[in-house]
Amino acid sequence: MATQPAIEARELRKTYTTTRGVFRRERVERAALRGVDLKIAPGELFGLLGPNGAGKTTMVKIFTTLLLPTSGSALVLGLDAVKEQWALRKRIGFVFGGERGLYWRLSGLDNLRYFADLYRIPPAVSRRRIPELLERLGLLGRERDRVELYSRGMKQRLHLARGLLNDPDVLFLDEPTIGLDPVGARELRLIVRELADAGKTVFLTTHYMFEADAICDRIAVIRDGAIVAEGTPSSIKTLVQDQGIVEFEVVGMPVERLAGLRSLPGVTSVAISEHELAQVVTVHCARPAEVMTQLGVILDGIRLEKVSSREPTLEDAYVQLIGDSR
Repeated sequence: MATQPAIEARELRKTYTTTRGVFRRERVERAALRGVDLKIAPGELFGLLGPNGAGKTTMVKIFTTLLLPTSGSALVLGLDAVKEQWALRKRIGFVFGGERGLYWRLSGLDNLRYFADLYRIPPAVSRRRIPELLERLGLLGRERDRVELYSRGMKQRLHLARGLLNDPDVLFLDEPTIGLDPVGARELRLIVRELADAGKTVFLTTHYMFEADAICDRIAVIRDGAIVAEGTPSSIKTLVQDQGIVEFEVVGMPVERLAGLRSLPGVTSVAISEHELAQVVTVHCARPAEVMTQLGVILDGIRLEKVSSREPTLEDAYVQLIGDSR
């Protein structure tokens, strides 16, 4: 008998309707999710990756009963997120990135006591559970300090403690490391990995490919509300195995030169990122050596720095899947 998925989406759709215009109002529909199908096994640490606006947060809000889908179904632990909201909320936890959602003038301990009462956790359980979470998440000794005195990393760990108050079977984390410094982000990733190793199902959204590569068992990439790839980090990486990467730095890259790069034989995508005073141009191509010989022609008169070629990474696969960054 097949194991029931811990999380499942069936033809999940969400459409937002807005209006535009001043004198003649016009209804405009925007699809946030376009018929998503997804299955996540119990105990799996699953990562949903995509750029801002791709539909990640919308999906999390539907699974956590905070948003109604337009059509399709969302099931968590076999419970319908629309029809069985109250039964589902008792068995899940969720943490959103950023600093909102805590009472800054209260202590960390008082925040957890308040949310324990709000979630109707029996006092005997919360008295045992709160100290355990404070110790596990490295907040013991600072629990009586006001939250406004916490570092960003401590606030996010307190968010995580709040999401674990009811000892959920499934934990949803929406970009939990956003805004954290590298040390704080790494600490949080280690904690999340430990939770999954202890048997919890974790649904993580992020747009950091290296983060998903470091801790996730399986990932999916979402673009414009649709899943465009799904599998293990290693299997996603195979999508660009036949590709090479040419990178170089330049100052003031003209748009017409980008068009010239994209038109070269074997080039599949060109991405640009800002780096201090220069721009880093990344060219995905089938024949890196040939592309490098053409750079001098395409970019005649432009000073190039640090021209190199390398093997593709998981982040390169992600960039190719979501399209060029223009």
